Amino acid sequence: MFLSVVIPTYNRKPILEKCLRALENQQFSDYEIVVIDDGSTDGTVEWLSKSDDFPHVRLFCQDHKGAASARNYGVEQATGDTIVFIDSDLVVTDVFLRSHVEALIQGQKELGSDRLFTYGRVINTANFDDPTSEPYKLTDFSAAYFATGNVAIARHWLIEAGLFDTGFKQYGWEDLELGVRLKNLGLKLIKCPEAVGYHWHPAFSLDQIPRLIDVEMQRGRMGVVFYQKHPTWDVKMMIQMTWIHRVLWGVLSLGGSLNERTLAPVMRSLINQGKPQLAEQVARIFLNWYNVKGVYAAYAEVQQR
Repeated sequence: MFLSVVIPTYNRKPILEKCLRALENQQFSDYEIVVIDDGSTDGTVEWLSKSDDFPHVRLFCQDHKGAASARNYGVEQATGDTIVFIDSDLVVTDVFLRSHVEALIQGQKELGSDRLFTYGRVINTANFDDPTSEPYKLTDFSAAYFATGNVAIARHWLIEAGLFDTGFKQYGWEDLELGVRLKNLGLKLIKCPEAVGYHWHPAFSLDQIPRLIDVEMQRGRMGVVFYQKHPTWDVKMMIQMTWIHRVLWGVLSLGGSLNERTLAPVMRSLINQGKPQLAEQVARIFLNWYNVKGVYAAYAEVQQR
């Protein structure tokens, strides 16, 4: 089994360096790292092109077209029979690749085929200096079927499923939409908690809120693209386009009156107390409401066309 670790990246040079150094320190030898730079403007390409620290890395570049396009490019350029997808802000342990391989081999023995993929654990952290020291938290749990933050899958299944849909040009859902097609092909999810990736992002602060709101609105619009391709109740639940979500977040946000302005004092107080994670959970109240509004607004636009 030869692995191709496919990593799309866009303006993430500092954490990408940590990501790649961790991948160069693996207890497994048969792999390459395929980095697709998606039009970065922070010097990523120049730095990586000149560095001798990453012998496993093969660098490819494209104009800024989004994660779906970058991952497809990575799969096309990969020489491995097995693809491992991670994000460029993920720092892994030294047993990461070996754990995926062992789980894939065991799964193939049990199923009698390679109609499966392995899904590792992702732990969120704001600790840039020592990201792998972060403990697992309840908020790290994910019920996603196929999320490209940490999965390994035979390359031919991606080709047969049709790769990622580049119609997802904004944030969200392109990996879960591919997951629906993989599930329709009968692939089984094999959980691999030993393959741990630590997903770094800056500690929550109030100045992040405008960007986070924009992300939720983008996620809403791309959720409708997802639903148009797969108009099922499961997808409606995933993208929060149900009366359940409308009532839930409408009530919790008091119809939008609990928002980035009215909750700012509470969030600021929590941040000042050294509790940015709790402040971020408070922000989820109005961020989810923005997401639900974004979904319904985008769906109404589609219906009017």
